[in-house]
Amino acid sequence: MATEALGAWGVVLGIFAGTLRGSAPFLFVSLGECLTEKSGKINLGLEGTLLTGAMSAYAVSYLLQDKVGPAISPWIGVLVAGVAGMALGFIHAWLSQQPKVNDIAVGIAMIIFGSGIAFFLGKPFIQPKAPPLPTIDLGNWSSIPAVQSALKISPLFILGVAIAPLMFWFFKSTRWGLFIRAVGDSPDAALAMGMSVPKVRMLCIVAGSFLAGIGGACLSLYYPGLWSESISSGQGLMAVALVIFARWNPIQCLWASLFFGGAQAVGPALQSVGIEQGRYLFNAAPYVLTLLIMIITCSPKKTLSGAPGALGTISG
Repeated sequence: MATEALGAWGVVLGIFAGTLRGSAPFLFVSLGECLTEKSGKINLGLEGTLLTGAMSAYAVSYLLQDKVGPAISPWIGVLVAGVAGMALGFIHAWLSQQPKVNDIAVGIAMIIFGSGIAFFLGKPFIQPKAPPLPTIDLGNWSSIPAVQSALKISPLFILGVAIAPLMFWFFKSTRWGLFIRAVGDSPDAALAMGMSVPKVRMLCIVAGSFLAGIGGACLSLYYPGLWSESISSGQGLMAVALVIFARWNPIQCLWASLFFGGAQAVGPALQSVGIEQGRYLFNAAPYVLTLLIMIITCSPKKTLSGAPGALGTISG
C-alpha cells in the first residue's frame, strides 16, 4: 500500500485525511445541536435524525441518478436529507414543548423513531451503489496517490467550516441571535419582552435538525460513502457531548469536531500502515472521549460556562 511505503508519514497523512473526512458529520450535527441548545432545549434525537438524513440522501441520489444525472442527484439528496431532518425536528419540537414533557424522554423516543424509519425505508438501498458527492481535489500537485486521496475535500466540509463563524456572529451580533439567547437563558424574561418562546424554540430545533440531516448526507454520500444501518456509530449522541465540550460556542464546535474526527481516524490510519495491535482500542477513542467529557462536565460541583440557563428544564 502507498501509505505503508510512506512509513510514519503515512500515519500522519492518514490521520489528517480522516480528520477532514470524519469531522464533517460531527460538525453539522454539533452546530445543529448548538443552535437547539442555545434556545434552552436538548435534542438527543439527532442520532435518529442523522440516520434518517443518511438514508434519505443515499436513496434520492440512487433513485434520481438516471433522471437528473449522477452529478446532480447527490446534491438533491443532500437537500432531501435536510428536509427529512426538519420533519423530525418539527415532531421533536412539538412534543418537547407540551406541558410536563422532558426533553430527554422525547429525545430517546425520537432516536427510536428516526432510526426505525431509516432502517425500514433504507432496506432496499443497502446493496445498490449511489453516486457520491463530488470532491475538491487539492492534491493534484502530488504524484503520490495517498496524498491525492487525502486532499480530496468535500464541499460540505467547507460549507460547515463557513457556517461555524457565521453562526457565532449570528448569536453575538444580530437581533434574532439575541432573541434565541434570551429565550435560552431566561424564558420568563423573554416572554415579558414580548417574545414567543415556543416559536423561537420551534425554529431553532427545526433549523438544527436540518443541519443534522445534512450531517447524515455527509456520511452516506461522502465518507464512508455508503448506506448501512450502523453508519452513524453513535455520532448523533456524541454531538451532545461535543457541544458541551465546546461550551456552546459554534467556533469551538468546529475545533471540537476536528478533534473528534481526528480521534476517529487514528485506528484506520494505523491499520493502513499494517499496525494491527491495539486497533480496537484506538477505534474506541471517540467513545472514550465522549465518556470522559460527560464524567467531567456532570460533576455537581462544576458550573458550566456558557450553558443556557433554561437548558434541560421541563415544560410547564
